Amino acid sequence: MARDLESIVKRSRREEYALHPKAHKALVKRSGRPGQQTGGRRSKASQYSLQLREKQKVKRLYGLLERQFSKLMSDAARTRGQSGSTLLQFLERRLDNVIYRAGFAVSRRAARQLVTHGHFMLNGRRTDVPSIRVAVGDVIILRDHGKTTEYFKQIDTLSPAPAAIPAWLSVNRRKFEVKVKGLPTRDDAEPDIKEQLIVEYYSR
Repeated sequence: MARDLESIVKRSRREEYALHPKAHKALVKRSGRPGQQTGGRRSKASQYSLQLREKQKVKRLYGLLERQFSKLMSDAARTRGQSGSTLLQFLERRLDNVIYRAGFAVSRRAARQLVTHGHFMLNGRRTDVPSIRVAVGDVIILRDHGKTTEYFKQIDTLSPAPAAIPAWLSVNRRKFEVKVKGLPTRDDAEPDIKEQLIVEYYSR
């Protein structure tokens, strides 16, 4: 399986956006882009540059490669409704993102690793595919062998419960169970994403 192995902190500096919790401190300490001289005058970004950077930001935020992201955008464009909002809904419905939103991992990258290692079952069947798109009524639960691992024994320390669980998910932290009650709305995605720029990028 192809993966983007570039440093998440370096990518965060490139996008000037924290793509991972550990990148926040790095951005405060070094706010410039990699290879950029501090104090220099920056030229005004073109519209194409803004579109590209927004696409790259969101693609990296959710941990997708270019081909995966492009296909998801194509699926969203063929679906009834606003393409940008539909794209974000599809991203939020990815299994790895659901595990992250439920509070069983501190980042989407960590959640993807848990899924690929086969720790969870979807509707009673073991799955190791992070990109599976969940649907209303789906139930995700930790496999019995996972409950014996040190990570899940110390889950409250390693991955504390989030301050708020999205309304479209129902989480039983004691049973390590997640139920999909509905579909995510635009408000359930990151608020500072400019999805229209992504739609414009792929509409060129």
